[in-house]
Amino acid sequence: MRTPHGTDPKRFIAGFFTSFTADILGSDEDPARIVDRYHTPDIVQIADGNRIDRDKLIAHTRPVRKNRPVSRVEVHEALASGDDIAARYTLHVRQRGKELAIEVHFFGRFTPDGRMRRAHMLTRTLPAAAADDERSHPALPGDHDPGL
Repeated sequence: MRTPHGTDPKRFIAGFFTSFTADILGSDEDPARIVDRYHTPDIVQIADGNRIDRDKLIAHTRPVRKNRPVSRVEVHEALASGDDIAARYTLHVRQRGKELAIEVHFFGRFTPDGRMRRAHMLTRTLPAAAADDERSHPALPGDHDPGL
């Protein structure tokens, strides 16, 4: 199944989160403008039961910019049906000398132009060994500072 951009769902999800975070960390542009490029004005994300609307998403960019995490998204599987995408991925994050691996189960809806409209995410931090495994792997081509 193809996503709104005509790419496979795994590539779309990895690209969406990687590009969004790179844009947040890679410029001094107003975070609201960046959020609006990637999300609809009525965006609602439910992450582990916490409701995140546009204003909360914009507010979340401030600590991300301050902490400057380095991360990458490893998509294990993803399926698309129309505007809906379900994915399971691991977010690998390095920040302040710590390494984390966060498993994410994602269910989202996107507009035809690729902006996120709705998302439900369940996450769990993986045991330290999963994050430690990351140290033994070199950075992947295209790795940069995604971390949202």
